[in-house]
Amino acid sequence: METKEAEKQRYPIGAFVTPETITEDDLQNYISDIEKFPEDLRKLVAGFTDSQLETPYRKKGWTVRQVIHHIADSHMNALIRFKLALTEDMPTIKPYFEDKWAELDDYKSTPVNVSLDLLDSLHKRWVNLLRSMGKKDFEKTFFHPEHGKEFSLDEIAAMYSWHGRHHYAHIDELRKRMNW
Repeated sequence: METKEAEKQRYPIGAFVTPETITEDDLQNYISDIEKFPEDLRKLVAGFTDSQLETPYRKKGWTVRQVIHHIADSHMNALIRFKLALTEDMPTIKPYFEDKWAELDDYKSTPVNVSLDLLDSLHKRWVNLLRSMGKKDFEKTFFHPEHGKEFSLDEIAAMYSWHGRHHYAHIDELRKRMNW
């Protein structure tokens, strides 16, 4: 059982909870979060040393470098899942083992600027797509076999708004604890 401090380090802004209802204002806020995230993350880690990038954000957690590369991979998958849902009738998406991906050499050796640059371009494309979508588009769904359920695109927008803030908080809370 995790201690309260360990739980706070794992979920510094709380675990994701799917909203019961999502309004147009909510969607615009999610899109805004997604849009500004790459710049906010880049500012947060600007000037981090290699030693800082190799620091885990919590005991048995990923390093800052692994978190940044994970975000890029996760958000790439999210954009692809949006496109699948927009162009197919409730497609079944392919899950991936994010924990295993984080152990690959590219997560450990690639400079974080590569993933930060990727996030800049990826989020511009994603936000352009999100802003082009109407209410009916956000109601489209995909099936996630790992969870055994259907997700609507408005739920996924909410989730990725949270996802960026969640990992930002991992790094920011580590920075504060370490007095960087």
